[in-house]
Amino acid sequence: MTVKQAVPEVDLSDPTWGELSGLTWSIELNIGSEDPVDSIMLHVRGSGDDALRPVFRLAEALRCKVLDLAEGDLIVPGQASGWRAFQQFRDRVV
Repeated sequence: MTVKQAVPEVDLSDPTWGELSGLTWSIELNIGSEDPVDSIMLHVRGSGDDALRPVFRLAEALRCKVLDLAEGDLIVPGQASGWRAFQQFRDRVV
C-alpha cells in the first residue's frame, strides 16, 4: 500500500482510518472504504512544523497536492502559514 510505504509508522489496523503520532502531534487519516481511494482527509493536531513532514511525504507518494483548509490554499514544504496560524489561534483560546 502506498500510504504504508510513504509513512511506515502509520497504524492502519483500521484501513479506513489510519493514525500517525509524533512527539508533539498526531494525524488521523480519514481514508474511507472506497476502492480505489480518491481522497484522504488528514486531521492534524498538536504543534511543531515536523507534523507536516509526513503530510508532504504522503502527498509526494500519492502524487497529489496538500490543501490547507485553514487558509483555503495549496501549500508546499516550507510554507506552513495556515498550520502556524492555527497553532497561534489554538494557544490563545485554550
